[in-house]
Amino acid sequence: MTCGFNTPAPAGADQEDAGCSGGESFALRVLGDDMAPEFNEGDMIIVEPDGALKDGSFVLAQLRSEWIFRQLARRGEGWCLRALNPRAGLVDLSLPDLSAVHGVVIQKAVPGRRSLTKHYV
Repeated sequence: MTCGFNTPAPAGADQEDAGCSGGESFALRVLGDDMAPEFNEGDMIIVEPDGALKDGSFVLAQLRSEWIFRQLARRGEGWCLRALNPRAGLVDLSLPDLSAVHGVVIQKAVPGRRSLTKHYV
């Protein structure tokens, strides 16, 4: 079973309910173009739940029962989640703390294009 994102999670669901155990890395397919041009629809990403968080990391977070894939950015004393695609017209989402972040993207793969694999560490 894979874990989804950019879709509402069932009430009370967490990573364990979705079939992903705590420290195991897992793969997701990118949906939409919010993170283009770095990540395009259909790209596969590998998420490490216990990855180190830092400014600029690509992360999987859960906000208001919705899983979301964004770039983590420092904003003054706090943090926000940022979409990369300027055409998406999306605003940065403020984070009160980093507890909403549940994983760090460590690799991207483009199906059928092994030469386009990229690591983020």
